[in-house]
Amino acid sequence: MNRILVIEDNKTTANLIATNIKEYFNIEVDIAYKLSEAKLFLKMYKYFLVVVDLVLPDSPDGEVVDYVLKTKNKVLVVSSNIDKEFRKRFLNKNIIDYINKSENSVDYIVSTIIRLKKNMMHTVLVVDDSLVFRNQMKSLLENLFFHVITVAHGEEALGILQTNMNISLVITDYNMPVMDGLELTREIRKKYDKNSIVIMAISSTSDEEVTAMFLKHGANDYIKKPFSKEEFTCRVNNSVELLENIQLITNHANRDFLTGLYNRRYFFNHMQEYMQTHNEKFAIAMIDIDSFKNINDTYGHDIGDSVIVNLSEILRSNIDYKDIVSRFGGEEFCIVLKDITKDMAVTTLERIRANIELSSLEIDNNKHIKYTVSIGISMHSDDESLE
Repeated sequence: MNRILVIEDNKTTANLIATNIKEYFNIEVDIAYKLSEAKLFLKMYKYFLVVVDLVLPDSPDGEVVDYVLKTKNKVLVVSSNIDKEFRKRFLNKNIIDYINKSENSVDYIVSTIIRLKKNMMHTVLVVDDSLVFRNQMKSLLENLFFHVITVAHGEEALGILQTNMNISLVITDYNMPVMDGLELTREIRKKYDKNSIVIMAISSTSDEEVTAMFLKHGANDYIKKPFSKEEFTCRVNNSVELLENIQLITNHANRDFLTGLYNRRYFFNHMQEYMQTHNEKFAIAMIDIDSFKNINDTYGHDIGDSVIVNLSEILRSNIDYKDIVSRFGGEEFCIVLKDITKDMAVTTLERIRANIELSSLEIDNNKHIKYTVSIGISMHSDDESLE
């Protein structure tokens, strides 16, 4: 699947597309200049994507598209034909997109591939009481490389959201039995804000107030039926991209730039909320690199940074998924071990301390440095503040 096939009879255009894809993604790109050549490639490989020109010497009317689709490969059409009816005919097939050839078309192909690769990281929940519409949505979204879950009504959707933490987008119909789309939107927003899940409402209702009601109660977007495939694709991709950008900004605000660990700000915000919502014992450990100034003075600050990164990796790999490790600043780190006894905490931290002492960091060919840490631990009690 880590290959792309370009089917284009113009050798200059084909090589330009292939070169740009190779440079950006560092993946194998095969080129076929006619359908008969493409058939040989398609027998040998399963492709991540096939970029198809519609007019080929042995495929003058786009027959290549139907052939590629029969091989269960995903198709991105690139054509110089801008006739609306011709374009519409191919958009009605199960292709990803129809790109008109222009001076920017190669850049658009690359940006489309970037989007499709990112879509593989997202799960979409489709909520609609019509089996036919659910299947249509599933096919359309899977063609954009999303993972898709479909359910028939709102209560079922809420159950899926409780058990599946990877859902990025909820697409809901308005008129449904048991719980309609507007009520579902309200319920989702009680637990998930717009920075964590995108909600897109779809309806054929002629009531103009419905759009405003959805948007006021937390929907990110609203599409009125019937809609075109292109409009739907653009709206879905734009919504997911906005969510990614928000999460990227949030991640930068909460993470230490050097180590990728949580920063001091996130630590205090998370722990204040955790202490208010959980009634369990936990341990807090402060960790400091011994004689860190000597490391910086002897080897330089770049090596000092490497030691800090090395330590962060050891800490991250030696705690449970529910625990938290943050960099407080400089060579100082803080770990929270949740739902744990004092003896268990001491055992865990002693193992971490020993692992660090036994480790070494390669700083040059056959040259290593070793370092140690000191750890202080405090068990939380009910009458103690986080500070």
